Amino acid sequence: MSDTVIQVENLGKKYIIGHQQQERYTALRDVIANKVKSLGTLIQNPKSKIQNSQEEFWALKDVSFEIKQGDRVGIIGRNGAGKSTLLKILSRITEPTEGSIKIKGRVASLLEVGTGFHPELTGRENIYLNGAILGMSRVDIKRKFDEIVAFAEVEKFLDTPVKRYSSGMYVRLAFAVAAHLEPEVLIVDEVLAVGDAQFQKKCLGKMEDVGQEGRTVLFVSHNMSAIQAICKRSLVLSLGHLVADANSSEAVKIYLQDSLSSNSFNRKNINQLKPQIISGKIIKNSNDYIESKILVEVNIFTPTEKTISLDIRVKDCMGIAVGFGSLGTLNPKQILNINTGINVISFSFPIDKFAVGSYIISLDLTLPDAEFYDRVEEGLRFDVNRPPNNGYIRVLNQSWGYGSFEIPLNQIDCSITDELASK
Repeated sequence: MSDTVIQVENLGKKYIIGHQQQERYTALRDVIANKVKSLGTLIQNPKSKIQNSQEEFWALKDVSFEIKQGDRVGIIGRNGAGKSTLLKILSRITEPTEGSIKIKGRVASLLEVGTGFHPELTGRENIYLNGAILGMSRVDIKRKFDEIVAFAEVEKFLDTPVKRYSSGMYVRLAFAVAAHLEPEVLIVDEVLAVGDAQFQKKCLGKMEDVGQEGRTVLFVSHNMSAIQAICKRSLVLSLGHLVADANSSEAVKIYLQDSLSSNSFNRKNINQLKPQIISGKIIKNSNDYIESKILVEVNIFTPTEKTISLDIRVKDCMGIAVGFGSLGTLNPKQILNINTGINVISFSFPIDKFAVGSYIISLDLTLPDAEFYDRVEEGLRFDVNRPPNNGYIRVLNQSWGYGSFEIPLNQIDCSITDELASK
């Protein structure tokens, strides 16, 4: 269709990887010794061949998609999934091994700190250089110049060579140039993580504005909340393959299923000599889960009667701690007295102040202030899919969510499951 800006068909990129084992440095004696060793092998067995230490690696394989004018599309995946390779091909930095790409209009890319800047030139000169590379006239660049400088906040350093800029200044100016020189396609990689929170917020707002102006944005980030806030649609890459092309909320779920914990765990090996967490699951309990809270059920084994504390730690998908609760440590009235065998402990906590995104729960089992028994690291996952009660979506710093929470005593239910205890 005429409004298709990017069309990718059966795209593939192959690299050749060497597997020769090398030391940190190679001395002349090492070279001579290796050559003599190889020669000796050939003399002893003339039919032997030196093994080829190279192999093919496909960073991308059979990737196909289309992007329309004005779309804001997220690209997500684990490290090594092929995201950066795809962006480099779209930016014409590297060529594909197979397949085809069709792009309409100018492409401005911000892939890593320093991309597109000449280190010996000043900030002012690099603005004009980048504009010229994008095919803009000097008049057009001059018309946007003041807006670029104001956005980047580098007025005092405009006539300083950019090689003397800090990484934050570099990124501010690079993003300002890429976003304001009116490219038809804006490609932004994870480099925004270099900037501070205030600048990240400004950049995210600018990307939204660019999309609303009818220009296309491709945004790569590991911040799933930012992806969902900016992009209506996302592509999920895994091991070089396109595994999903869906709306961002569904794409994020698919990505997290591969990268985070599930909503349950079951540990097979039980240490019969000490208390241990053997299994757990998140119960999506009708309206309680949908509206404001989740319910968690944990099975704990103990060889004898014990007084224990169960600590709950919550992190977001970036690994940032956003909540902590305790059955027994923060509030002595909540210390749990469990019986011999397997005990089922249920508890809930509110999620109405968590930002939209996915979260993981870790559990610690202790004798309060005395002895550590067991730990389950990142054993459970839950999702928050609607805005908080205050009506906006937090996208930059998930630690703005719940700083700590205390589970009320009346929300704890501890009981013994006789069938499990008898095993």
